[in-house]
Parts: sequence; C-alpha cells; structure tokens
Amino acid sequence: MSKWLQYVIKSVLVVALMASVLTGCGSPNVSDTYPLESVNKSGSETSYIYRAEGKTVPVVAAELSDQQKPEQKSKEDPDHMFLVYSDKWIHVMKDEKKPEDSLIEVDSKEYVQRNYNPSFLEAYLIGSLVSDLFDSFGGKKYGNYRGYTSYEKYKPNKQYHAPSTNEKKSIPPMTVERKGSIFKRGSSSSSSSKSDDSGGLFSKKKSSGSISKNKSSGSGSFFSPSKSKAPRTKSGSGRISKRGRR
Repeated sequence: MSKWLQYVIKSVLVVALMASVLTGCGSPNVSDTYPLESVNKSGSETSYIYRAEGKTVPVVAAELSDQQKPEQKSKEDPDHMFLVYSDKWIHVMKDEKKPEDSLIEVDSKEYVQRNYNPSFLEAYLIGSLVSDLFDSFGGKKYGNYRGYTSYEKYKPNKQYHAPSTNEKKSIPPMTVERKGSIFKRGSSSSSSSKSDDSGGLFSKKKSSGSISKNKSSGSGSFFSPSKSKAPRTKSGSGRISKRGRR
C-alpha cells in the first residue's frame, strides 16, 4: 500500500472520529427556532425562556431531541419534560396561562443546582442523575423552584425579566411564519397604490407590457412616443428632414 493511500485513509478516519465526537456534544440551539420571552441571569446561573406557540410539550421535546440527542430524556408527559445535556438542562412545560402553548426553559447546570427542588426533578428523571447533580454542588443549599410556569409560587433566587435590547440582539431574526422565505415588499391596499402615482419600484400596478406616457411629466417626454404620422419633408423636395432637438 502506497504512503499516499495510507495518508488518505488516516485522514478519513480522523475526520470521522471528530464528527462522531462533535455530534454527541452540546445542546440544541433553541433560539434558532423559538422567540426569547424572559431571562434570569446571575454569573454562571442562567435561565432563558422561549415560547413554542401552538405546540404540545411532547412535540417540542421530540423536535429538540431530534435536533440534538440528549444524554437523558424524561418519559413523555403532557405537562413537564426534561432533556439533559452536558452543558444545559432543558425543561419543556405547558403554559398554564395559555395551555395551547409550551414554554422552553434552557438552564445552566449551576442554575438548576442553585434553584430547583430535587424532589420535583426526581419525579421526572432518574434519581441517581439528580443525586449526582446536587452532590457535585458541594452540599450547598438548593431552592424550591419548579419551573417558569410556577415561579410566582416557587420563586427562584433571582427574578425573571423581559429580555433587554442587548439580550435580544443575540437572537437571530426570524422570517414570517418561520418558513425562511423572502416575502414581496409593497402594500396591497388601494390607498398605497394611489399615493404612489410615480410608478415606483415596489408599486403593484398591473402592466400590459407596453410603455405608457407618464402623467406627471410634461408632453414630449422621452418615454411617451408620439402618434404615428408621415415623416416630415421639406416642401417639394420629398426628402426626410433631420429631427431637431426638443
């Protein structure tokens, strides 16, 4: 086997190994799909709330786990589901004030350790996983928090607030209906058509495909061809005269 072929095989194996390692790392980027609604941060303790309109908890959890497979996933539940990743804990819950929507809470491990109630988590996740999380916290005092939908009753250490301008800037813009398509600019109302008599670039006037005279310009405009008539000739000569400047 030639050295060149050995080099190619080794390169392919290295790339495949790196891809497999990267696939198992990280967590899904929720902000690419859902709008940011609320924020709670203090140092390494971070919690971001996103809204999934018109989607149930199991549907949202399945979408996120399909995007990036979690290390642990709670059993299917209509009210609360958890996806555990190496760097984040995702809590998907039904919005009690708007039951047709789901809320997605993306928490850092430090936020879960500092605020969540272990007994609440053990109702959905393996007890050993929860124990390991809080044991690694060094026995510090934990909270009684049970998710964003109940934070008014079970308060976290810090209160949630509406995202600031800078916090919103970190969220990529979304297109209409999140389909990623570019919609045609311009108004369909009759009032906007009337106000744009100049035939602007984005006006939606129908065109027959012919050049028409511009009403706003004077007669003899470059774009207004005159009526057909016989060529002008000098009297008695029969020759075509040169058109003068207007």
